[in-house]
Amino acid sequence: MSAAIIEAVDIEKTLGEGVAQVKALRGVSLTLKGGELTLLMGPSGSGKTTLLSILGCMLAPSSGTVRLHGESTASAGPEELARLRRNHVGFVFQSYHLFPTLTAIENVRLVLDVRGEHGADTRTRAADALATVGLAHKHHAFPRELSGGEQQRVAIARAIVGKASAILADEPTASLDRENGQAIMTVLAEIARNPERAVLVVSHDPRILPFADRIVRIEDGRIVSEETGLRDAVISKEPEVTSHVP
Repeated sequence: MSAAIIEAVDIEKTLGEGVAQVKALRGVSLTLKGGELTLLMGPSGSGKTTLLSILGCMLAPSSGTVRLHGESTASAGPEELARLRRNHVGFVFQSYHLFPTLTAIENVRLVLDVRGEHGADTRTRAADALATVGLAHKHHAFPRELSGGEQQRVAIARAIVGKASAILADEPTASLDRENGQAIMTVLAEIARNPERAVLVVSHDPRILPFADRIVRIEDGRIVSEETGLRDAVISKEPEVTSHVP
């Protein structure tokens, strides 16, 4: 059985104050295991992004417990949470969040720079990550020279270059057409084959349902259902887009 990468137990989160106060999460428990792609789905305002932010140590829960590799984050201060994010979590966002003045390989290397890794091998590691997502030929391209799908692949390469054990993707296909969205999900599903990596994709796009090992649905801050996905059937039909996944 694959090990748990992130565990959330009885998570509650209240946002705002006074009359504007909203209970965003109500007793949510979720475990992300290595070797799985979990799809978290729900309508707008259901708590998807709030839960992703808590799992990724960007936001503290009002109550409940989050464990990353078995280590509770309950007593972690801002610096410790930042260290956990840098070392264990890779984020992929809908809007890519690439620096326009940096090339593709420079955008990917930036993660290693932030972690204080400046050795000669960092360029090789960034190049390997780009090759993993099918962009070995785009090292020197700036974001403006890349399509939306290619920019999202750079963002995925940036998320995996530090060998993060949890990849958290917030609406990664929302800005893409069907073809590019399918290609991005193929990459993420292939990354999720690594038993030491868990992938969580937050989305309301029903087109990507077949890529998931597990589909979790959330409404009004509560998980209301969970079912097994069909990833193996889809991946076997998709063309290869990567050379290898480290």
